[in-house]
Amino acid sequence: MSRPILFPETCAVMQPELCGSIPAYVVAWACGDCRMDWQQRFDKRQKSAHRFAIADTRGELKLTVPVSKPSSSRVAWNEIKISTHDAWWDIHRVTLESAYGRTPYFEFYIDRFLPMLTVGVEQRYPRLEELAEAWHRQILDILGINRASESLQPRSLPLPSTADLPPYHQVRASVLGFIGNLSVLDLIFNLGPEAQIYLDRAARKAYK
Repeated sequence: MSRPILFPETCAVMQPELCGSIPAYVVAWACGDCRMDWQQRFDKRQKSAHRFAIADTRGELKLTVPVSKPSSSRVAWNEIKISTHDAWWDIHRVTLESAYGRTPYFEFYIDRFLPMLTVGVEQRYPRLEELAEAWHRQILDILGINRASESLQPRSLPLPSTADLPPYHQVRASVLGFIGNLSVLDLIFNLGPEAQIYLDRAARKAYK
C-alpha cells in the first residue's frame, strides 16, 4: 500500500533498539524519516539496545545479543562491540525457526535476515549499532517505510501505548492467548504485507 505520511517533515529520533518494538515502528510509519540515536551514552540497564522479545511456543521469550565489556563507563552506544559468546547467532536462528516456522510469512522473509543470524556476523557487523541498523534497514524495507533523501527536522514523538494497540493474528493465540509488547518481527512473520495496514491504522489512531 502507499504510505500516507502523517508528519512528512519530521525525522523521528528513536531509542537504540535491536529488532525494535511495534510502537517504535508505528512512529517510523508516521514520519518522513526515522533514525536511532546511537550516540547516547552507554547504559547497561538499557537492555532493549541488544535484546528483543518474541512469542515462542510457550509464550514470551527474550533473545539477547551479548556485547563486549566497554573500556569505560563513559562510552556511547555506537562504540559497543558485539561478542561471539556461545555462538548466539545460531541460538537466535534456531529459536526464530521454532517460534515462527509455522507462521504464514516466515519462509518468505527469513532469508533477508540470515546475514545477522549466521557465522561471521561479528565480522560483518562488529559493532552493535551496525548489527541493529542492518536489522532496521531490512525491517523498514519489508514494511514499505522509505527513508527520506533529504535532511528532515529531528523530533522525538511519544510512542503509542502498547495497551492502546489492537491485537492481531498470532498463530498460537488459541493456545497462549494474544501476546503483546513484542518485537516488530512478530508482526511481520504473522501478518506479512498486512503489517502495513496494521501500522497505518495504529498511527492514525495514535496521532489523530
